[in-house]
Amino acid sequence: MLMPLPARLHALVREYETLLAEEGRTGTDTPSPRLRDLAYTLCVSTGTRDIEQALEAARTYLGTAAAAPAETPARTTGYALGVPRRPVEDVRIRRTTADA
Repeated sequence: MLMPLPARLHALVREYETLLAEEGRTGTDTPSPRLRDLAYTLCVSTGTRDIEQALEAARTYLGTAAAAPAETPARTTGYALGVPRRPVEDVRIRRTTADA
């Protein structure tokens, strides 16, 4: 399953919990549209259908992501799009008459 970047997932969890606490203090009976949107996004992001399960999955994933060693990013080749990318040194810049 695809998972969002840990920083993005952390931001979603933090925003959801902050907004939930704010709405709890004001005594709002129905969740705001933003809170519902955050709950939906967290569920989709974690592959769950319940916000409690989504929060648990997000926290588990964030704990695992924080414990994992940082990987050195490989040089982008463009193969993710199915198109090999030429090395930078092979790229030539064409000068136009406007550049001269």
